[in-house]
Amino acid sequence: MTDIPTITLNNGVEMPQVGFGVFQVPPGETAAAVSSALEAGYRSIDTAAAYGNEAGVHDAVARSGIARGDLFLTTKLWNSDHGYDATLRAFDASLGALGTDYLDLYLIHWPVPELDKYPETWRAFERIYADGGARAIGVSNFQPHHLERLATDAEVAPAVNQIELHPYLRQDEARRYDADHGILTEAWSPLAKGGDLLSDPTVRTLAEKHDHTPAQVVLRWHLELGNIIIPKSVTPSRMRENLVIFDFSLDDEDMAAMATLERGERTGPDPNTFNVR
Repeated sequence: MTDIPTITLNNGVEMPQVGFGVFQVPPGETAAAVSSALEAGYRSIDTAAAYGNEAGVHDAVARSGIARGDLFLTTKLWNSDHGYDATLRAFDASLGALGTDYLDLYLIHWPVPELDKYPETWRAFERIYADGGARAIGVSNFQPHHLERLATDAEVAPAVNQIELHPYLRQDEARRYDADHGILTEAWSPLAKGGDLLSDPTVRTLAEKHDHTPAQVVLRWHLELGNIIIPKSVTPSRMRENLVIFDFSLDDEDMAAMATLERGERTGPDPNTFNVR
């Protein structure tokens, strides 16, 4: 079993630097996928109310026999539940679906600028944190200007900002803002959903140099930057492969080569315009 390093959040909580994401894993397949991930050595599981598979995560955790204290569970508040009272209700619903009495990390899924309720929502998050319902609270898909507005009245700084991040979308400005304000950056879609990135000549050349797969090189790139990552796969062999990233490192020349891949290319929505709820 791989010994996954932890990274310390701004409130002292330790979070595994590599977790397992269940975005787009069908509810009926989630329990099996998470069970395989736990068997492979993952101890951090990232889900969301909008994924519809929190109950599947619970089923896998319940039958795993792993103590709750040895797991790190993250879920997210969906856009339709912004607002103080609605957030508290949604939080309780997620706890019920996950079969736990606390979360390790609770995130606002999107800022939803058109709705413009995320500062109010954050006040509910601060209450959840103060009451011990979540060991840490944070945001997802927030750009620096969203975080600046949040900071105006916030009493607790976000511990994590989970954003789409991969070599085709480096998010330099967001990562720099996060670092300057003690917020850790977590990458969703760390492999840009595979495809072009994993067949990119630069990535393949580095894979040959280090005798690792292209996916392992990209995941190692994230670790070199200090990102938290949540690669997703429903294939057990790929889950194990995605953990074989601690036995090599990328040097300055490698990182410079990877830096040339920036395209500003998203695989998901733009947080400044995504208002679905």
